[in-house]
Amino acid sequence: MTEPKKTLIDYAVQDGVAFVTLNDPPANTYTYEMMQSLDVAILKARMDETVQVIVITGNGEKFFCAGANISMLAGVTPTFKYYFCLHANETLNRLEQTPKLVIAAINGHCVGGGLEVAMAADLRVARRGAGKMGLPEVSLGVLPGTGGTQRLARIVGKSKAIELMATGELFPFERGLELGLVNQIFDADTGEQFVHQVTDYARQFTTPNKASGAVGRIKRSVQTGAEIPFESALALERELQQQLFQAEDAKEGLEAYVNKRKAIFKNK
Repeated sequence: MTEPKKTLIDYAVQDGVAFVTLNDPPANTYTYEMMQSLDVAILKARMDETVQVIVITGNGEKFFCAGANISMLAGVTPTFKYYFCLHANETLNRLEQTPKLVIAAINGHCVGGGLEVAMAADLRVARRGAGKMGLPEVSLGVLPGTGGTQRLARIVGKSKAIELMATGELFPFERGLELGLVNQIFDADTGEQFVHQVTDYARQFTTPNKASGAVGRIKRSVQTGAEIPFESALALERELQQQLFQAEDAKEGLEAYVNKRKAIFKNK
């Protein structure tokens, strides 16, 4: 009797939050097959109108993700490696451009390609003391090739990004907080407690607390606008604002303000 095929990405939706879990413990390294499954999960969350926020994390308590599977890369052709990196870039771009807030819940070591995945999220939260982060690819004689050189420079600045990648330094999450790589650090005794904390954190961006459509378009305006000329970015901002003005949540927000009551948003 053959064993059922392992699910490399777990996907679940609860109360407007989609949980996407990298599932190849202990290190949750990604292969081409895992990236394909991640791509599918991202599109599923994007198209599901009940999903307002996406949380991406790793299975277990040792690693968020240790990056690409080195054993796999060692046994394939340079052409395969190129297309593998290209597809990974396309997948993370899709995550970054989806107009829904994406939170990376860093529950363990977040290194190499794992940090590249986390940097494609909009916000990064970490469990205190659970591991280290960094881009050590230089020790393998290569560079961070899944958006790492570009996203790190945009987050921490060019000079600091070059230093971190050229040294291959691994550092604690507290250092990541200082650099702007980490938004929040949670104190959690267990992985389960961390999940509950992340869930509560994510739900603040969902209805009825927030107009999640507005949150998603703030994300879209920043992620896209930062990469195009300023006047074009302002035009994008106006178009996204017009979309929001046509939504019921904007009407509710304005009426609640005028009537001095708390707005109740419906993601409509």
